[in-house]
Amino acid sequence: MDGPMTLADWLPQAESITVLSGAGISTDSGIPDFRGPQGVWTKDPAAAAMSTIDAYLGDPEVRRRAWRSRRDHPAWSAEPNAGHRALVDLERAGRLRAIVTQNIDGLQQLAGSDPELVIEIHGTMRDAQCLSCGLRTPMPQVLERVDAGEEDPPCAVCGGIQKSATISFGQSLDPDVLEAAIMAARSCDLFVAVGTSLTVQPAAGLCLEAVEHGARLVIINAQPTPYDTLADAVLRGQIGETLPRLARLASGADL
Repeated sequence: MDGPMTLADWLPQAESITVLSGAGISTDSGIPDFRGPQGVWTKDPAAAAMSTIDAYLGDPEVRRRAWRSRRDHPAWSAEPNAGHRALVDLERAGRLRAIVTQNIDGLQQLAGSDPELVIEIHGTMRDAQCLSCGLRTPMPQVLERVDAGEEDPPCAVCGGIQKSATISFGQSLDPDVLEAAIMAARSCDLFVAVGTSLTVQPAAGLCLEAVEHGARLVIINAQPTPYDTLADAVLRGQIGETLPRLARLASGADL
């Protein structure tokens, strides 16, 4: 579809931009996506069990593998990239309504985004949560126990099973977080979906929410998505190059 020369005609008119970000925005920071050609689940389908709540609760070995994976996750040493920083620039230009992120890595906040504008629809890996009493603990504290030899550390208060404070398959989204995401989609005049396959609901459905309430839709993703035919523009370029360009156009910097 049309590229930035066409977008330049209407991007600067956008006054309220909501961004839906997926795993693709973090790949330039060294964090692999899930479903891409080099994705975690593409290369190792069994790894998906660690993100499935029934398997996690029912199989201690899945939990032990999950804790090792959390300890060794590349996000702990990753740095925000040009895509993350472009959204910070958009915020500083006064054009950003919200960032609804499917990512759990926290890199958007590390880049400098106002945490109040970042809606973590799938939770965060930076906290652990007890599935029995709900206690939340900073993840590094629990990982210290893993390093000390606890392969499946129970809750320090009630002894219940802990996991990262993320939404696994089979778990419901936090209704307040979901409502905030829906309102961000409905109240923008430009909705940008970046680095997401748009196959996981209800996050993917935010595209339709935005369009039905009058917003233009731009999709930036390496692979086709189910919502491409709905979009005003579909861009296949590298996110680290394409998103900063769009942010500059939207703020009027490239006019």
